[in-house]
Amino acid sequence: MLLSLALVLLGLTVSDMVVLGSVRGQLVTRVDRQLERYGQSLAARLGTDGVPEPRFVHSNRHGSWLPSQFVVAFVAADGRVSEQFRLPVAAGDPRPVWPRMDAASLQAHLGKPFDVASDHGGSWRVLIVPVAASAVTTDGTSATDSSPSANVAAPLPVGVVVSASLDEVDSTTDHLSTAFLLIGGVVAALLGLAAWFAVRAGLRPLRLIEATATEIAAGRPLSHRMPEASPRTEAGRLSSALNVMLAQIESAFAARAESEEQMRRFVADASHELRTPLAGIRGFAELYLMGALVDEEDVKRTMARIESEAVRLGGLVEDLLTLVRMGEQRSVQPAPMDLRTLAVDALHDITALDPGRPVTLTGPGDLGTPPGPAPVLGDEARLRQVVANLVGNAVAHTPPGTPVRIGVGTLDGHGVLEVADRGPGLTPEQAARVFERFYRVDPARTRTTPTDGAGLGLSIVHALVTAHAGHVDLESTPGQGTLFRVRLPSAKQH
Repeated sequence: MLLSLALVLLGLTVSDMVVLGSVRGQLVTRVDRQLERYGQSLAARLGTDGVPEPRFVHSNRHGSWLPSQFVVAFVAADGRVSEQFRLPVAAGDPRPVWPRMDAASLQAHLGKPFDVASDHGGSWRVLIVPVAASAVTTDGTSATDSSPSANVAAPLPVGVVVSASLDEVDSTTDHLSTAFLLIGGVVAALLGLAAWFAVRAGLRPLRLIEATATEIAAGRPLSHRMPEASPRTEAGRLSSALNVMLAQIESAFAARAESEEQMRRFVADASHELRTPLAGIRGFAELYLMGALVDEEDVKRTMARIESEAVRLGGLVEDLLTLVRMGEQRSVQPAPMDLRTLAVDALHDITALDPGRPVTLTGPGDLGTPPGPAPVLGDEARLRQVVANLVGNAVAHTPPGTPVRIGVGTLDGHGVLEVADRGPGLTPEQAARVFERFYRVDPARTRTTPTDGAGLGLSIVHALVTAHAGHVDLESTPGQGTLFRVRLPSAKQH
């Protein structure tokens, strides 16, 4: 606001100076024209009337030489100014102070108005009008005057000096300057008062934003938002930008909290899953060291259990390592391949795992179509692990004899591989968490068979498919079975 007022005052000052200069210039120009007109008239009369003497200035013959607002004098060739003629209004009236001139400076001033000082302060405007050469003879007398008059001097001057006081001009400009000063002061005061209220009103949204930011910094939840304001104002756009920033920060903190919670669950689940086989191995080893295994058959059976738990422990560690590598975004090694190869191998795997389970190989969607080609770019070893986990999940979580269908082909520009069963299916809540690490449908985590997993198989499937820029979808209805569909970009798109 202070800067704006300073700029306003600067503008008023400059404009006042320009106006005063223009007015004074016009007034002085008018005085110059009057001096020029009157001086030329006097210079023309010198040839007929000659130079009047001061004592005849009030006579009828010479009274017209001296209007009251002018002072008249004559200058000789050497620059000397004669006694001036004037009609004083009162005694002691101001009069000009003639400058000292020589012949050279006189020529420089001829016909050019200039200012001189006054003996009582102020200034006078002076114009030296040159006398025409035809009006002066070689002997210094008038060429038209054959009988010199008693009241006219014989030699004629080089020029007529006409001067007029600039008191009226100075008075006018002084009044204008005073008026401009008062007007400028009033305008500046009114503008300052209006700007004060306008700035305070304009900054009110910023004060609200400041108060809200202080509350958030003091511990108010990040869900709190800045007050809404018009987006056409800077404060409104700032409020909108801060609200967007707060939303992003809130989302980041929520994601961080969720990630920390997932990490805690992961560590707890991993500890639980690792503790079980380790406790088994340690217990069997203590039985052997205590001599509780007397028969050789007991020793063999215990060693088999230790080996089984060690294998299970090794598989769990491998699964964890696979998840860590996928979390570190370690790239796979893609190469051209066909998903039909994996589908046929999966068919043989299910037949080997459960010979009594019916398995069919179809096209995608189970529309009675035969399996079709599904060319993709993928890491065959990783994709075999995906198919093995899906097949193992179908065999482990469905009753014996439950039909399984494997579908393979191309659909919507993607290579598709499906594993579907007619088992008990999943509820919507279970389906939403089935790809989480260590998630198992049984909350008690009981193991009915040695092949029960730790809940990492499907999370590994999701991580490996995502690393191939693909998607894994789940369709499940309680009592009607479950379908896992893996979609990978077709090799024709690359």
